[in-house]
Amino acid sequence: MQKGYIELQKPPVIVSAASVVGKHEYEGPLGQFFDMHDPDGSFGQKTWEQAEAEMQRQAINIALSKAKNDAKNIDALFSGDLINQCICSAQGTLSYDIPFFGLYGACSTIAEGLILSSLLISSGIYESTIAAASSHNSTAERQYRFPLEYGGQRTPTAQWTVTGAGAYVLMSDGNGPHIAGVMPGRTVERGIDDANNMGAAMAPAVIDTLTRYFTQTGTSPADYDLIATGDLGVEGHGIVSELMKNEGYDMGENYNDCGMLIYDIEKQDMHAGASGCGCSAVVLAASLLERIKCGELNDILFIGTGALMNPMSVQQGQAIPGIAHLVRIKK
Repeated sequence: MQKGYIELQKPPVIVSAASVVGKHEYEGPLGQFFDMHDPDGSFGQKTWEQAEAEMQRQAINIALSKAKNDAKNIDALFSGDLINQCICSAQGTLSYDIPFFGLYGACSTIAEGLILSSLLISSGIYESTIAAASSHNSTAERQYRFPLEYGGQRTPTAQWTVTGAGAYVLMSDGNGPHIAGVMPGRTVERGIDDANNMGAAMAPAVIDTLTRYFTQTGTSPADYDLIATGDLGVEGHGIVSELMKNEGYDMGENYNDCGMLIYDIEKQDMHAGASGCGCSAVVLAASLLERIKCGELNDILFIGTGALMNPMSVQQGQAIPGIAHLVRIKK
């Protein structure tokens, strides 16, 4: 039975990708590359949850438009978010007559959706799918932390939840970067119970996935143009870089993290960087895939990372399991 890296015999093509963000994301270093932004983050809706749903709907619309495709031609839609029972994804996809799979992988959700889409397309079961994910700072803060009006102080290791939604159209044929292989992650828990230090909670899962991948494929970090995790932030990125050396791997200069790319951490006062389902979803769509298309990058490892917790587990003082799903994307 296959338990590690799966090389896809018929690599699916990412024919289009779209990104929709809020104010802080637009003001960051990648601002010009996002497809759409809303200055107040409401997206014309009455509640933050409805705003996140609308944000995801807009991202899917833009992705379909870029692909010159119609929802009726899509075989399945994989989508998820951070809010209880993935309600933002359920509401955001209501207008599409597409079979819907709701996903929860915390910040690894877009990687999970890309993996499931790839496996089903490569196997010949589906011809086209959409993978999407979203997060909203205002919805996540009041579910996981404190009411927005409370104004609580953030710790130095805390990450800022991205207001953003990313959507991808994958097909069995077409033009664009393709997914050469995938490695589903395993849940890993090393005793970290601090919800304000998610980078440390997720880092062990990244180390587990990468060491298994490099061992199975006989490759090393230097063999890839970029290794991008998302979203460990500054804290988790440093832990992975240091502990991978103990495993015999130097991550080098081509290792980065989506949580460190989306904001100017110092100028925007983002502490340890960014997090949220939308973070890696919009960074991959707006930046990394475009760098592949223009030839700057040819072969990358995209590793979606998630801290698998909820408010109840945090209140009970339970340790936080991490997950890290790997997607290899080539030009």
